[in-house]
Amino acid sequence: MDRQLLIGLGELLWDVLPGGEQLGGAPANFSYHAAALGAVGLPVSTVGMDERGERALRELEAKGLSTAAITVTDRYPTGYVEATLDDRGVATYPFPDDVAWDHLEINDTARAAATTAAAVCFGTLCQRSADSRRVIEGFLHQLPPAVVKVFDVNLRQHFYSPEIVRTSLERADIVKLNDDELPVLAGFLQLTGDASNQLGQLRQRFGLRLAILTRGGQGSLLVSASEISDHPGIAVSLVDTIGAGDSFTAMVTVGMLLGLPLTEINDRANRLAAWVCGRPGAMPAIPAEFRLIR
Repeated sequence: MDRQLLIGLGELLWDVLPGGEQLGGAPANFSYHAAALGAVGLPVSTVGMDERGERALRELEAKGLSTAAITVTDRYPTGYVEATLDDRGVATYPFPDDVAWDHLEINDTARAAATTAAAVCFGTLCQRSADSRRVIEGFLHQLPPAVVKVFDVNLRQHFYSPEIVRTSLERADIVKLNDDELPVLAGFLQLTGDASNQLGQLRQRFGLRLAILTRGGQGSLLVSASEISDHPGIAVSLVDTIGAGDSFTAMVTVGMLLGLPLTEINDRANRLAAWVCGRPGAMPAIPAEFRLIR
């Protein structure tokens, strides 16, 4: 496979941790991990014309990512979140309002990338503002039909609604959610039965190619039209969970583009996510052994 372009569309921010600030935001993390797997990862976001914004651009470039599709605004500050870790290394995120990615802009580079992308990953958080929701909907609408649209549900605080979730599912080809988010969607959408049945209903109702449930240390469940893959998870000495889900999403997306068997994709995604959980921050250096595209 040629090095295909995978876009992470949405928030770019700093996770402010006890040990310092780490660059993150689920779409940016997705882009980073897609690149680590051998694809071309392109973050599409907006940062402020401030020290954090300048530092974000420098760090992305140092990690080998293009910043050409990231716009800079002088009207709003770069996003950040004061993340806290519990005794299991699981992070919680109180997000300040009205930051740069709440006013997402699409520049010429991002518009051109939309015509050549293999996949685009987006979530609910960046849709918390009407401005960014409208921009994301417009971007997804202009994509060629063959582009795989990955909806990483990523529910945070109160920054979502049944309408945003349903609309996003209607636009998606793949949905990924965790075991805290599935009960919320089950309530919104009247999904019934066990997790496998609920994922199957979700997939059928919205015409999805794949529905993904991650369960932390308990592995993951992948449901397609023809196959179910249930993985028990990989034991790890946990540092934090930041970015692990995004690495999982990237591995599944690249694996699907390559046409790998679902069971293999699930195993590779669990192994990568476990490896990320054993390192601090969302974008640790990824060993070459995880690379899928060479």
